[in-house]
Amino acid sequence: MPANDPDRERARIATGEELASLLHHPSPDVLLSLLDNPVLDETQLCLLLNRKDIPAEILEEVARRKPLLENYRVKRALAFHPRTPRLVNLRLIRELYLMDLVQLTLLPGTSTEVKRIAGALLADGHTQVLAIALDNPGLTEAQVLKALSRENLPVGVVKGVAQHRKWSHTYNVRLALVRHRHSTLSTILAYLPELTVSDLRELAAPGIVSENLRKYLQAEIQRRIRKSEKSANVADTKGDSGASNSD
Repeated sequence: MPANDPDRERARIATGEELASLLHHPSPDVLLSLLDNPVLDETQLCLLLNRKDIPAEILEEVARRKPLLENYRVKRALAFHPRTPRLVNLRLIRELYLMDLVQLTLLPGTSTEVKRIAGALLADGHTQVLAIALDNPGLTEAQVLKALSRENLPVGVVKGVAQHRKWSHTYNVRLALVRHRHSTLSTILAYLPELTVSDLRELAAPGIVSENLRKYLQAEIQRRIRKSEKSANVADTKGDSGASNSD
């Protein structure tokens, strides 16, 4: 049923709790009026865009209002909504950060066409967006690890993470890179001395990495064992020498 005029007028001027309650109003007319409310902020708009039952016409109207799309959170929420019109979605995904593109391709509700285009952007456009994405202060370790868990992540993305001044020095990211099939052998060998023996042993278990890489892991484990034994022997020798001198 269409909303009456008072509802629409309230939506244009509401504040506080009243505005928050109107975010859940069933009428498209009222929701359209909310977009004209000058106190509607980024957080409230994103809450509105998170509604799974939001009419497509609201999503289209948000997409038409360029000032709203200057906010990245709003742009992302619109791109991720399953009801966003196809043409709007195809335009928005070209403006998403790399890790958000990765996440979009992993969502079960994402259309095949959007996944295909997002995958092409990941494969072909990463040189332009990768540095910006990895330098994004809002990017978390969990997001990077989720991206690296994607087996068919483009080679350039894996390489970019491995060469990044921050993420390449993060322990859990290094573990994920060692596991990833697109990591170069030189990258993996550089990381092995920094990994704990327990993690090396876990990675060397059958079925975790390729058989070729397992040989390097096992060799590193043996190197650590020999080094530990040598250190223990040196300590024992020093202890015996000290005891002799005291005699």
